[in-house]
Amino acid sequence: MEGQTSQMFSRNVLVLKSKASRHAIYGMVIAACAIVLATMLVSTYHYGGLSFESLLQAQQENAALWLLDLMPFVFAFWGQYVSSMMAFEAGAMVVDQTSELRALTTALEYEAIHGTTHDALTDLPNRVLLRDRVVQALMIAQQEKSRLALLLMGLNEFKEVNNTLGHYNGDRLLKQVATRLQSVVREPNTVARLGGDEFAILLPQIADPEGATDVARKLLRALEAPFTLEGLTVGVQASIGITVFPEHGSDVDVLQQRADVAMYIAKRDKSGIVVYSPKLDQHSPQRLTLMGELRQAIGGNGLVLHYQPKVDVKTGHITEVEALVRWEHPQHGLMQPEDFVPLAERTGLVKPLTRWVLNEALHQCAEWKQHGLDLGMCVNLSTHVLSDPELADTVTGLLASHNVAPQQLILEITESMMMADPPRVLQMLSRLASIGVRLSIDDFGTGYSSLSYMSKLPVGEIKIDQSFVIDMINNDSNAKIVRATIDLGHNLGLRVVAEGVETEEILERLKALGCDAVQGYYICYPLSETYFSSWIKQTSWSTV
Repeated sequence: MEGQTSQMFSRNVLVLKSKASRHAIYGMVIAACAIVLATMLVSTYHYGGLSFESLLQAQQENAALWLLDLMPFVFAFWGQYVSSMMAFEAGAMVVDQTSELRALTTALEYEAIHGTTHDALTDLPNRVLLRDRVVQALMIAQQEKSRLALLLMGLNEFKEVNNTLGHYNGDRLLKQVATRLQSVVREPNTVARLGGDEFAILLPQIADPEGATDVARKLLRALEAPFTLEGLTVGVQASIGITVFPEHGSDVDVLQQRADVAMYIAKRDKSGIVVYSPKLDQHSPQRLTLMGELRQAIGGNGLVLHYQPKVDVKTGHITEVEALVRWEHPQHGLMQPEDFVPLAERTGLVKPLTRWVLNEALHQCAEWKQHGLDLGMCVNLSTHVLSDPELADTVTGLLASHNVAPQQLILEITESMMMADPPRVLQMLSRLASIGVRLSIDDFGTGYSSLSYMSKLPVGEIKIDQSFVIDMINNDSNAKIVRATIDLGHNLGLRVVAEGVETEEILERLKALGCDAVQGYYICYPLSETYFSSWIKQTSWSTV
């Protein structure tokens, strides 16, 4: 690198010096012409004519011409000196700018690579980087005949934190948990976030399985002290499943799957730490059965959609409904999305699940329109679906199949989904927007997106997370957040929807703040198609 820079510097100096020296030569030529002209004038004026003798005599006897004769040499010396200095300085400037550009390019490349291998929320290694490190550690362990351990940790009842304090505080809690875990686990060990409330810890060198258990105990002790969120103290408990190479598996997939089984048992029994053993595999069929049942439910009639309306604040009209998927399980009853969507995301079923929801929602939208009910249809998308290159084509085909205008479909994504892989998300959202589909950012205010990135997204709507809206009457901080979000949305030219409207007082406050639309239990609970069709016929909210 240093040799290339030196060669480039020398080349630039020569090029610039040659260009600057050319003007010095022009000066020498002009000076020479001036000498000849002056000599001819002196010869004519003093010696009566032009001849070789008179010209020579003029040069010999006129002191002024002697000074003039020096001008070409002065120009030559001055031109060479100045051109060399200019070329040197310009060359140095080019090299400096090239070095700065190279450094900037390196920094941008590092940032791009870092973003694909690290979690956006906690900055911990993500699933991709963890897998790579486990593979490398396994190769070393096999060569050196040593042991390694993989710990899988999940927070207990983390869903309650999100439901009670909101996703924003849930994310804050995850960041604090990550910090505590890092304080316990030092290099060459690795702490990674797999997604949601799940973390993984790789211990590439352990003497025996008890060593992994000792680390697990330290991790749980680190979480014993309560966390502080919004002035509240929140206690966190976790469950850890442990697998050890070579006792419990020889490749990354087996080790992770069996650590997941052990963690599942630790959560079920509330035992804190469980080391995998073959006898635990009897519990695996329970989860495999649930996965198989979900696959059948998607292909059969096991899933249903419930619908919750959105109301325009100014007119009182119902403008759209949000489609919310439910699973009518024969043993477990009506299961909410958080009970089975994560399973679908882990097992690759989220793609057919999303297609089912889109197909059913658009079918219902078309059927309502035939009966004179013209409503927009909102559908939530999973992070995993946004990485599907066929998503835009799937949406286009389903819209055409049901003869639904693209503008009637609103696809909702969360703020955290956008930051998972910004370039890919922007590309996919741009494709969807080009179809004519409307886009909305759900749970706005709970993520960490930047305004510069927000301004690039082809979205037309933001939805304020219900955690801010529900308590805005009694919580001045939440009220300020809601007001600021409404102003921000309007300044960006976006429609603003408030979720979690449960009382008339909240509705009136939002109306005073200029919120565009509302959604929540005060308007209507999510209802099945049959109940929703009955409700909308008798509701006081207008559909015209």
